Amino acid sequence: MHASGNAAIYFVDRHIDEGRGDKIAFREADGDRRSLTYGQLAEETARFAGALDRHGVRREERVAMIVRDQIEFPVVFWGALKAGAIPVPLNTLLSTDIYEAVLNDSRASILVVSQELWEVVAPAVADNRFLRAILVIGDAPKGTESYRAFVEGAELADTVEAHEDELAFWLYSSGSTGLPKGVRHVHSSLRATADTFGAQVLAIDEGDTVYSVAKLFFAYGLGNGMSFPMSVGATTVLFGGRPTPDAVFDIMKTERPTIFCGVPTLYAAVVAAQEAAGGMPDHTIRICTSAGEALPREIGERWEKLWGAEIIDGVGSTEMLHIFLSNRPGDVVYGTSGIAVPGYEVRLVDEHDEDLPDGEVGELLVRGPSSADGYWNRRNKSQSTFAGHWTRTGDKYERTPDGRYVYCGRTDDMFKVSGIWVSPFEVEQALIEHPAVLEAAVVARADEKGLDKPAAYIVLKTGADPSIAGDLKDLVKDKIGMWKYPRWIEVVDELPKTATGKIQRYKLRGAA
Repeated sequence: MHASGNAAIYFVDRHIDEGRGDKIAFREADGDRRSLTYGQLAEETARFAGALDRHGVRREERVAMIVRDQIEFPVVFWGALKAGAIPVPLNTLLSTDIYEAVLNDSRASILVVSQELWEVVAPAVADNRFLRAILVIGDAPKGTESYRAFVEGAELADTVEAHEDELAFWLYSSGSTGLPKGVRHVHSSLRATADTFGAQVLAIDEGDTVYSVAKLFFAYGLGNGMSFPMSVGATTVLFGGRPTPDAVFDIMKTERPTIFCGVPTLYAAVVAAQEAAGGMPDHTIRICTSAGEALPREIGERWEKLWGAEIIDGVGSTEMLHIFLSNRPGDVVYGTSGIAVPGYEVRLVDEHDEDLPDGEVGELLVRGPSSADGYWNRRNKSQSTFAGHWTRTGDKYERTPDGRYVYCGRTDDMFKVSGIWVSPFEVEQALIEHPAVLEAAVVARADEKGLDKPAAYIVLKTGADPSIAGDLKDLVKDKIGMWKYPRWIEVVDELPKTATGKIQRYKLRGAA
C-alpha cells in the first residue's frame, strides 16, 4: 500500500531504513526515566495503530490526548497518524469545564490521559456522549481502561495511505481570549516546518539533543520536541514536570542537551536565578529558541552573557504550526523578531489591507506551506483569519529600514495615546530594564477625562523595594518618549497567564 503522503513514514519509519533503529529518539528526565529508540517507536506506533483498528476506530475519528511529556505521547500521536485517525493533543493544564467543552467540541471517540491528570479530567467526561474508550496511562480507575491493556497483543498495523493534503491532527489554540478553537492541520505541514525553520534556521542535525520547556501539546513544543528532532534522527529529552529554574538547571547538567527551547517568562526567571546564584551555568547548549511571546531585549542580552549561547527569538502561531518570522544564528538583534523564515512571506497592512511603509504599525499577515486547513466549527472565524493564501496573525508590527520586524502587541492590546499608537510591549521592555523588575504588563486605562493612558502591572524581583514607581515612570520617559510612560503602576505577586506562558492582558484590562 502506498502511504508516502502519511507524515509517519517520513518521521518514524524512514529511520529504520536509514539505519537508526537503535538510536534513542526520546528519553525521560523524570518519572521512571524510560527511553525509546527509533526502532521501538516504529513498532509501538504500529501496535497502537493496530489496537485502534482492533477497537473499531475508523479513519478521521478523533483521538484526544491529555498526556504529559512522556514516551507514550509520541507513540499515541504517530500511532494515530499510522491508523488514519486524528490525534488531538490538549493542553495538560486546563480546567475541568474547558476539557468538557473541548472534548464535546471535537467529538473524540477515544481519550488517552496520563493518570496524574485524571482527577481534573474525570468530571469532564462524566456526561460525554462521544467517547467509546478512555485509556489511562498508569493505574486505570473504574470506568476506564489501562493504556497498556488496550495495546497489549495488538497486531502491528501497516501505515495507512494518506494524501499530503489530508487532515492529520488538530491542535486547540491557547484561548487567551475565550474558549480554545480547534485548528486543523494536514500531513505535509509537519515536514514543511522541519524543512524551513528546523533545517534552515535551527540547522538541527542527528547529533543534537533537544530539550523544550514548551510542552509537546502545543504547536511550538510539537515542532521543538517532535517534528524537528525526528526529521533528522536526533534525540529529545522529555520532562513531564513543571519547568522551574532549578529543574531546568538540573536537566542541563544531567541530560546535556545541545538545543534548548524556551519561552520569555522562563528565560526571565532562569536569568534572575542564575544571576542570584552567581558563576557560570553547567551546560552544553549551542543554541536556544524562544517563541510564544516576544522576547524582551534585556532578557536576551543578559541570557547570552551568562550562557554564551544566542537565543533565536521568533514568531509562530498554532495556525501556522511553528515559527515563520525569526532571528538567525549569528545575526540576532534582541528586541526584534528578525525576518521571514525561508519558505514564508510576510506583509504589514493597514485596516484596508493596504501595504505599509517602514516605520508604520500594521497587522502582520503571513503565507507559507504550513498554514492550517481552518478552524473546526468556526466558519466565520476561519473566513476572517485565513484570507486565501494569507493568514492574519492578529499581531501588530513595524518594519525597520533594514527589514527587521519589531513586535508592538496583539491587535487587541494596542491603543492610542494622543492619537499615536502605543505598543504595550515597548513600554514593558523599558520597565524590565530596571534591575528591580522581573516582569511587566501594560494595558490601556481611561483617565479622569476618559482618555486612554498606559497602566502598568509589575512583578518585582525578590527583596526589591516596592516604592520605585517614580523611578520607573522617569525610566520610560527617558527611554521611549514622554507620552508613553505608565500613569499608574501597580505591584502584583504574579501576572495572569495562559498555560503556555502568554500574559492575559485582557484580564488586566478588566481589572482596570
